[in-house]
Amino acid sequence: MKFALNIPLARIQPGIGEAAGNEARAMVRSLEDAGLDACLTSEHPAPSAHWLHNDPGGHDCTDPLTAFAYVAACTAKLKLFTNIIVLPYRNPFLLAKAASTLQILSGNRLMLGVGVGYQQEEFEALGVNYAERGALADEALETIQQIWAGGDVVKQGRHFNAPGNESRPVPSPPPPIWVGGGSNRALERAARLGDGWVPYFTVPTNDAVVRRSAVTDMPHFGEKVARLQELRGAMGRTGPFDLSVAPPFRPKEMTRANAEKFLGEVAELEAHGVNWIWTSLPAASLEEYCEFVAWFGEEVVGVYRKQ
Repeated sequence: MKFALNIPLARIQPGIGEAAGNEARAMVRSLEDAGLDACLTSEHPAPSAHWLHNDPGGHDCTDPLTAFAYVAACTAKLKLFTNIIVLPYRNPFLLAKAASTLQILSGNRLMLGVGVGYQQEEFEALGVNYAERGALADEALETIQQIWAGGDVVKQGRHFNAPGNESRPVPSPPPPIWVGGGSNRALERAARLGDGWVPYFTVPTNDAVVRRSAVTDMPHFGEKVARLQELRGAMGRTGPFDLSVAPPFRPKEMTRANAEKFLGEVAELEAHGVNWIWTSLPAASLEEYCEFVAWFGEEVVGVYRKQ
């Protein structure tokens, strides 16, 4: 089992200039020091202001690929997990270029978590048709995989035409692509086009799309995993496949009881084949975040690895 934690670069606002870089560096180095395998951050380039300030799930974040370029330079081995990049927001050639550049310059540390997105106001701000998001996500995955295979790409997309275009650098190996979402459609997309699946359990939010896509409990998760394996078998996909998920319980206080409860859910997920655990830690300051990370490394990661 490997473990990843969030880096709340936008939530802990360090100001501007050198101080911001120093605080980001302190966050990610605390993760490496604590024995974490990866850091993660989300994507919201233009979220609804109402959602951002009023929804229980509202949150801001830095641009993930730009932030991870800095993180890669500050660390030696910490993996970089986008959780998640919204595929329809970008032309697939631009995303493939940015991701492959980061993969190569970081020493093959990128794990590209992707999804279709859910916030209609954000799609409208970016000029992307919300109704097309599923089709655009599938098209992007197919196109990115063609690009990373090397050579010229001949493909007519919904909003692009590549009559014979070659994009470099070609990453070797390419970043694994983990498909997010817990809906049946997301499950099929992960089975067909992904190297892993990144669902999420029910989270506090007013967004109906997010609630419908969530995994509700452990039995529901087990059913989804069984269906995923069935789909992959029917498609003849037998290679390695990652299962990455945040346990339903998220520690809010640094206590032994909370660590034990979290580890209990880790054990349940491991029984379903999960090989990556991620979660988000609460923190109102850099100092509190680094303290929480050290606690998590000792009481969760350290204890798990001694079992």
